[in-house]
Amino acid sequence: MKKLILLSTAAALLSSCGIYTKYKPAESVPDNLYGEEFSTEDTTSIGSMDWHELFTDPQLQAYIEQGLQNNTDYLSAQLRIEEAEATLLSSKLAFLPSFALAPQGTVSSFDGGKATQTYSLPVTASWELDIFGKMRNSKRQAQALYAQSKDYKQAVRTQLIAGIANTYYTLLMLDDQLACAQDMARSWEETVRSTRALMNAGQANEAAVSQMEAACYEVQASVLDLKEQINQAENSFALLLAETPRSYERGILAGVQMPDELSVGIPMQMLANRPDVRMAERSLESAFYATNAARSAFYPSITLSGSAGWTNSAGSMIINPAKFLASAVGSLTQPLFARGQLLGQLKISKAQQEEAALSFQQTLLNAGSEVNDALTAWQTSRDKSLLLDKQVVSLQKAVESTSLLMEHGTTTYLEVLTAKQNLLSAQFTQTANRFSEIQSVITLYCALGGGQE
Repeated sequence: MKKLILLSTAAALLSSCGIYTKYKPAESVPDNLYGEEFSTEDTTSIGSMDWHELFTDPQLQAYIEQGLQNNTDYLSAQLRIEEAEATLLSSKLAFLPSFALAPQGTVSSFDGGKATQTYSLPVTASWELDIFGKMRNSKRQAQALYAQSKDYKQAVRTQLIAGIANTYYTLLMLDDQLACAQDMARSWEETVRSTRALMNAGQANEAAVSQMEAACYEVQASVLDLKEQINQAENSFALLLAETPRSYERGILAGVQMPDELSVGIPMQMLANRPDVRMAERSLESAFYATNAARSAFYPSITLSGSAGWTNSAGSMIINPAKFLASAVGSLTQPLFARGQLLGQLKISKAQQEEAALSFQQTLLNAGSEVNDALTAWQTSRDKSLLLDKQVVSLQKAVESTSLLMEHGTTTYLEVLTAKQNLLSAQFTQTANRFSEIQSVITLYCALGGGQE
């Protein structure tokens, strides 16, 4: 009974020292993590959607599937999981005894006498008793790192899906801008011909023709720039899909369908959904168990070892046939003169644990800021789209009116020049704003941990 009381007391003391304590996962997030204007209690989140539901373009879905199969970063993330799994298995097997076959043989002769031969065929075993939690904390640390490797793969998956979608929609935006630039280039060519005809009729001068030609050349140059940008975007797309550059079939920007309403869910869902937040917490958990292991290093190591086998050596006698021999040894190793080194390691572990806690906190704040930025960008783009649509319509009317007025001699070529330049700029801005709206949805999806397997 006294022994039982002593063991219970010792276990309680060791637990209070932090050797056997378990990590407690985070159960709260900062208040108003998404900002006061986006506070919500709705548990529905766009981050919980399957990516097939968000990206409904069949061609884009095929490209995402291809990327998930071939992308080298994603495949490397799977190998990291296998490495962490092997490390975890190794830490689990450390609890079991180790066995080794250690056969030995000797041949000896004294002063030219007859040679004697001795041999032994023992099987040795060694088993460290994990009384003070050293191996247990190492195993839990390995478990945290294994879970972190899976979170890393999810983070790569999320970024890959978002990257493919962003590049695909970038190509659609550039296609739309290229079409606008080509239409404007044809319009400028017609304007140059009209201005030259007016000059021949004495209603315009050489300066007007030169200005129109210069503007036409500028638009034609922008067409070439856009073609180069499309080529660069296609090359980036090929890298994401892990293939050589080529031209990609795609839809049109006007046909893209995105949700009309976005729901971000409650901030607590971020702890479970967002992989980089989970990775930061796994790092904190790993540092926690590393600190526990540093504490357990102050306590002795207890090892049981033994051997069993056959030998023909009985001290000074040779026995044939061999006899069975067994032995068992128990050893205890207590650090005596390494206390300073162990204290230093414990301080390092504690500091690393505090760093991991601060990193986890900062990761949460960064995640909340990204959600706020994406929601604000989405709302701003939607509000601007109506204004930009009206602006483009007004500028189209201005181009038509000034062109007609110039033909009848009631306005100057400078007004036509300005109207056409403003229209092209507004069309580019309108297309870029539509892309910004789509991109903000993708960013929000990524920020909320979308794309899970």
